[in-house]
Amino acid sequence: MAEAGWPLRDRSRRSASDSSTGTPVDTVSYLLTNSGGSIMARVRGFGELEASIMDRLWNRDPDADTTVRDIFDELNTERHIAYTTVMSTMDNLHGKGWLSRERDGKAYRYRPTLTREEHSARLMLEALSGGGRSEAVLSHFVAQIDAEESADLRAALRRLARKSRR
Repeated sequence: MAEAGWPLRDRSRRSASDSSTGTPVDTVSYLLTNSGGSIMARVRGFGELEASIMDRLWNRDPDADTTVRDIFDELNTERHIAYTTVMSTMDNLHGKGWLSRERDGKAYRYRPTLTREEHSARLMLEALSGGGRSEAVLSHFVAQIDAEESADLRAALRRLARKSRR
């Protein structure tokens, strides 16, 4: 996910809740794993295998459907995993609304219901909504991003401002 605008810096391990109060501290939690030599971040709501599957689906052509076999073949080169484990995980992701599917003979063809960027935006909105005072949350967020991310944020705000004037 680092390539999707979530730098891993010192945010690599955050508790999802304050241990004394149980109050959510941060909606986005990161778990660094080594997935075939590339660093991958896991976002709250996805288990390790779910995150790996979603990452692979998000890295494909957004209009392409993918079978369980496609994902299994990729995962099986990196670790020993059962086909049925991949199948049930993709079925669970479908049940949770993260994947849509279409029957193709005896198999299903899957595709993400949201892009990686749409998913990240949802997580950011969830963090903003449930993280206390919005102004303070945004101030802390902006203080943690680097110059390039700040420039991207300013450009996005300018685009939105132009759209709203129309």
